[in-house]
Amino acid sequence: MKRYVFAGLLASLIVTTPIVYAQSASDQLAEYRRMLADGNPAELYEAEGEELWSKPAGPKKASLEKCDLGLGAGVIKGASAQLPRYFKDTNRVQDLESRLMTCMSTIQGIPEAEVVNGSFGKGIRKNLEAIVAYVVTQSKGMKVNVPASHPKEKEMLALGEKIFYLQGGPMDFSCASCHAVDNKRIRMQDLPNLTKAKGAADGWGSWPAYRVSSGTFWTMQRRLNDCYRQQRMPFPIYGSDATIALSVFMANTANGGTIQTPGLKR
Repeated sequence: MKRYVFAGLLASLIVTTPIVYAQSASDQLAEYRRMLADGNPAELYEAEGEELWSKPAGPKKASLEKCDLGLGAGVIKGASAQLPRYFKDTNRVQDLESRLMTCMSTIQGIPEAEVVNGSFGKGIRKNLEAIVAYVVTQSKGMKVNVPASHPKEKEMLALGEKIFYLQGGPMDFSCASCHAVDNKRIRMQDLPNLTKAKGAADGWGSWPAYRVSSGTFWTMQRRLNDCYRQQRMPFPIYGSDATIALSVFMANTANGGTIQTPGLKR
C-alpha cells in the first residue's frame, strides 16, 4: 500500500504545480522527501528486522538477542552510532554488517560464507539487511561517535583515506572524483563532500536508506558496492576490510553529526 502512495506522491510532484519549474532539482527532491518523511518504506524492513532479531534461526536455533554490537550483549540502542569499531573477539575493526555476520555465525551457526557469497536483497543477506534497518533506527537522532583510538582503528582510518583517493578502473575514477568537492551533483542528486564534516554527516548520517529508484532498502555495503560499479571497478568482497576502511574514514569525518537513518534516496 505504501508503495502505491509513494508513487502517487511522486506523480503529483511531477505534473502539478508551476513551482516545480522555479525550484532547482535538488529542492524538488528535498520537498519530496519531506512529504514522505512519515512514511519511509524502510519502516517495513525495520519491522521485519525487529522480528528477525528475536527469532531463533540457523543450525543452533538461536536468536541474535545476545549479539554484542559494541555496547554489550543485546544492546542496540545507540550501537550503530559507534560503528565501525574494533572488536577484541575478532581482533578486527567491523562495521554493522560484518559484525552481524559474526553474530550470525557464532550464535546461530550460519556460516559467514553464506552471507558473503549471497546477493543483495536475496536469501540470508536480505534477512541481514532487514536487521540492519532495525538496528540503525535505534540510533536515529543521535550523534555519530565512531572511535579511532585503538591501533587497528587508526590503521583502518588511514587505509580508508588512501582508498578514498585511489584512482583506478578504465575511467581513472576514485571516490574523491565525486565526493571531495563542494556543489557537485549527478542527475537530481547532490553529492556530499565527504572530506568535510557537514558533507560527511549528511552522507554517512543518512545511510542505510530506502532507494526509490530500485524500490528497496540499501545498506552501506550495498551503497559502496554500487559506487565501485559506477567507477567501473571490480566489485569489493562483501564485508571486506576495504569497504570497512572506507566506512571508518567517512564515519570519523562525520563524527558529531546527527544520524538520520534510515534515509530516503532517489
